[in-house]
Amino acid sequence: MKTLSFVIPVYNEENRIGKTLKALMGGVSFSGLKLEKVIFVDDGSKDNTEFKIQSLKLKIERRLKTRIKIISYKKNRGKGYAIKKGMLASKSDYTLMFDADMSTSITELKKFLPFMKKEVDVIIGTRKNGQSTVTKHQPLYRELLGRGFTLLSNIILNTWVTDFTCGFKAFSKGARDRIFNYAIIDRWSYDAEIIYLAKKMNFSIQEKAVTWKNDPRTKVDLMKDLPETLADLIKIRLHDYNLLISFSKEPALI
Repeated sequence: MKTLSFVIPVYNEENRIGKTLKALMGGVSFSGLKLEKVIFVDDGSKDNTEFKIQSLKLKIERRLKTRIKIISYKKNRGKGYAIKKGMLASKSDYTLMFDADMSTSITELKKFLPFMKKEVDVIIGTRKNGQSTVTKHQPLYRELLGRGFTLLSNIILNTWVTDFTCGFKAFSKGARDRIFNYAIIDRWSYDAEIIYLAKKMNFSIQEKAVTWKNDPRTKVDLMKDLPETLADLIKIRLHDYNLLISFSKEPALI
């Protein structure tokens, strides 16, 4: 039986982490997968996020018959850094990352299961391929900026996917270990980087439409973060990632 782990990055989530934990305790259908571990990565929260997770840790472990791992550190390093820490802490056959705000419900995992059975390396949730369902839209300016980022990323990185920034993504063990060992982007452009690396390393990639709703409490400030985001895209494109070693799926030599 294939094993599965979750990676959930959190930062100052005390006001909504309860909803996340409740959703997890509600149960998830894994259809032949064993849930091995749920990994929370606290990216330097200044509130009681970690305490709230700790307070329900044993209850969730009993309910899901799994283990909860909490990774925390004092300095805020960025969402990309947090996800990398969580991914490299997983040893499962597949690892699913998703946001604590549950913009994409954990129940959408069922749409990924057929691709896991086919051993697809990277499965990307998309809100933008014409088959997805958005139950609560972002403000128009955010949607336009998001589409602009997707187009620009595809042009610069030659990746051509419909949605970089949906936080619902799954990785096989081989893809996870190799991609996240090479990843260098700590903040908001990490999504573009990991898809770029997956393409460069010749991993199989499948996009799947998901149901998504906007959370107005998002921590992304598009206008403020835009210059850094653009600089990161150029950095990704110019960085060689030591890929001259091999573009195969063999373990990274690092």
